Amino acid sequence: MKKILVTGASGQLGSEIRFLSGGYSQYAFTYTDSAELDITDAAAVQKEARENSYYAIINCAAYTAVDKAETDKDRAYMINATGAAHLARVAAATDAKFVHVSTDFIFDGTHSQPIVEDDQPNPLSVYGASKLQGELEVLKANPDTLLIRTSWVYSSYGANFVKTILRLCRERDSLNVIFDQVGTPTYARDLAAFILSELEAAVDQKIGGVFNYSNEGVASWYDFAIAVRDIAGLKTKISPIETSQYPTPATRPKYSVLNKSKVKKSFGIEIPYWRDSLMSAMSIILKEQGQK
Repeated sequence: MKKILVTGASGQLGSEIRFLSGGYSQYAFTYTDSAELDITDAAAVQKEARENSYYAIINCAAYTAVDKAETDKDRAYMINATGAAHLARVAAATDAKFVHVSTDFIFDGTHSQPIVEDDQPNPLSVYGASKLQGELEVLKANPDTLLIRTSWVYSSYGANFVKTILRLCRERDSLNVIFDQVGTPTYARDLAAFILSELEAAVDQKIGGVFNYSNEGVASWYDFAIAVRDIAGLKTKISPIETSQYPTPATRPKYSVLNKSKVKKSFGIEIPYWRDSLMSAMSIILKEQGQK
C-alpha cells in the first residue's frame, strides 16, 4: 500500500484530506501536526521520511496568521519557508512526490486580469513574503514539486471567514465588509479532492511546477459575506466599505483572482463555482451548529 504523509493535518486542508481519505483505499495515510512532527526540525523530518518510505508528502502545514506574522516574522519564515524546504528536500531524497500549498498573498494585487503562474510575485506582507520564500526554496530543493497556489480558503473545519460572518450576523444588526479586495473563495474540500484524485497522475506523468487552484468565479469579501448571510437565511444589514476604512497590520492584495487554465488543461479537471461550493460547505456548518 502506498504511504502518504500529511503535515499540518489539523488545519482546514489537512482535515478535509482526512475526511476524504476513506475514498482512497490504495493509500495509507499518516497525519501529523506540530506535536507529532515539527517540520522546522530537519533531523525529525529526515527520520520520519526515511523510516516510512512515503509515496507522497502533502504539506498542509503553514503559518497563516496574516496579521500576527507582521510581528512574528521569524516563526512565519521558519514554518512557511524553512520547514517547507526540509520536507521538499527529504521528499526528493526518498523519491516521494511532494505537494506544497501556497497563496495568492505572494502577489501585490495590482493585476487587472486573472493571475497566471509565471506572473511576477511582489508580496505586501510578512506572510506573503514568507510563503514566496517557501516557494523558492521548495522548488530549488525539489523541482518536481507539485506546488499549488490557492486563495481565500474556508471549510467546515477550523476558524475562517464563513464562520466569522455567521457569528457576527447572529450577534449584530449590521456589519461593514470590505468590497474593494477581489478574489475567489476556495472550499478546502474541493482542493483536497483535487490533490487526492490527481496525485497518481502527477506521479505517473511526472507533473510538477506551479499550478493555480481556486474555485471558479470572482467575488469581493462583501459579496462573499452577503452570500454567507443569504444562504444562512439571516437578515443582518451588510454594508460595503473600502480597505482604507478597515486598517490591518498586514496589507492585503486588492486583486488576487487566479487563472486556472493551466491546472484544468494539465489534469483535465472541472472546478466548481464558488457559490455552489459555499452552499455545500454551509450545509455542513449550519447542520453542525444546529441551525438547519
